[in-house]
Amino acid sequence: MTSDLAAIAPHPALRAAINLGNRALARRDGDALHGVSPALARRLADEIGKPVEFVVYDGAGKTFADATAGLWDVAFLAIDAKRAEAVSFTRPYKEIVATCAVRDGSPLTAVDEIDVPGTRILVGRGSAYDLHLTATLRHAELIRAADPGASFEQFRAGEADVVAGVLQSLQRAFPDGGGIRILPGRITTVRQAMVLPGHDPARIAALDDFVGRALAEGFVDTHS
Repeated sequence: MTSDLAAIAPHPALRAAINLGNRALARRDGDALHGVSPALARRLADEIGKPVEFVVYDGAGKTFADATAGLWDVAFLAIDAKRAEAVSFTRPYKEIVATCAVRDGSPLTAVDEIDVPGTRILVGRGSAYDLHLTATLRHAELIRAADPGASFEQFRAGEADVVAGVLQSLQRAFPDGGGIRILPGRITTVRQAMVLPGHDPARIAALDDFVGRALAEGFVDTHS
């Protein structure tokens, strides 16, 4: 199992992809990265015995798009059946609520009201909630921004009727009293996991065991 874990990082450093589009998992403070995802990456690198090299993205879609490009060794993504065709997932280490926000003048009062004709919903392209809404919406129109941050900026600029996102990211982007309110309810609950490119049963089993030990020791709660 130890050799399989070491095989995750064949280069001089463990290259860990970090998505800054989800503040519930990772955030930047100056040059430093904080949150559960960077913490897990550092712990994994320590167990392997190599330094960690962060490969930073501003959206999950961009992270996943590089899964076959050889740019990272391990990543952190929401579990999704479509993504599983190209990557391997561990057990989830965290569950996150995805919801949405509207302007104060909107007639919408809850998440379960957004799927109506004429409603335009901004999402970060390739995000877990983009994938979920793509599969479940019947009437509303999705507008895909380059990443979650771009979707928030476009919404501030007056585009679309609704903006979707991770609850913590929406709360930071749209504080109370700013003319935009977060709707009660949820779009989906996103199960976040560690990810390897491709499908290698031995390596993903070793990484899953690593996640299991981190959860059992309370490491994830400490760094959330």
